[in-house]
Amino acid sequence: MRLRSLLFVPGDRPERFAKAAASGADAIILDLEDSVSPANKDMARHAIADYLAGIREVVTLVRVNPLDGHLTAADVAAIIGARPDAIMLPKAEGAPSILQLDTVMRSETERGASLPPILPIATETPAAIFTLGSYREVKDRLLGLTWGAEDLPAAIGATTSREPDGSYTAPYDVARAMTLFAAHGAGVAAIDTVFPAIKDESGLAAYAARARRDGFTGMMAIHPSQVDPINAAFTPSADEAAQAQTIVDAFAANPDAGVLQIDGKMVDAPHLKQARHILSLAD
Repeated sequence: MRLRSLLFVPGDRPERFAKAAASGADAIILDLEDSVSPANKDMARHAIADYLAGIREVVTLVRVNPLDGHLTAADVAAIIGARPDAIMLPKAEGAPSILQLDTVMRSETERGASLPPILPIATETPAAIFTLGSYREVKDRLLGLTWGAEDLPAAIGATTSREPDGSYTAPYDVARAMTLFAAHGAGVAAIDTVFPAIKDESGLAAYAARARRDGFTGMMAIHPSQVDPINAAFTPSADEAAQAQTIVDAFAANPDAGVLQIDGKMVDAPHLKQARHILSLAD
């Protein structure tokens, strides 16, 4: 499953579900948490369940409410029977949160039925930072791993997570990097967080390009207009694919070589691994 772009949609806006699914996003996230007021939670649950029961055009996740509240069980009870493709868990705190959510889902699922995979938002509480390595213990239950840059500063009383130019301050650069390595350590998709400035097209393109450069495999979006730039950033260009193919072909022609010279540059096993990865993305 390829997840370059994952587009959030408020769960209490069912008229937007089909439009989001047709946006070109690889997945949509129907939200029951932050974008839905307490008064609209129940309506949103029913709207999401109705949508899930129909024909889906793309991978469809549901973001439930955090486990530290009293709403998660009601969220799961309303939507689990309609078989969402995955569950997004906010304010997750490592493997124990995954196991706890599994317990909640099993209580609402027929015996022996498989549970949907989970995409944790892994950095929204201070304690969560110290549990990132534990996701390896539950890697078979994960769709991927992502992070957020808004709840964590609020939780610790920070005024912002960003510098005036939009880049992250040092603590949140650390949270981002640790999520990236935790995802790859668990062997799952590494999904970068949202870019909040909807109208800043150049800023989004630059951010998404940096995310792919750093090793993220996809990114979340908050508006349909962000989907195409994100998809473009996480899709290798024709030149990149051609260069990667050249490296793969060169090693195929010289199977006993450990190091080769291509276009005046030395390339070895890590370059070959990277070239194969680029071709897999371009396929």
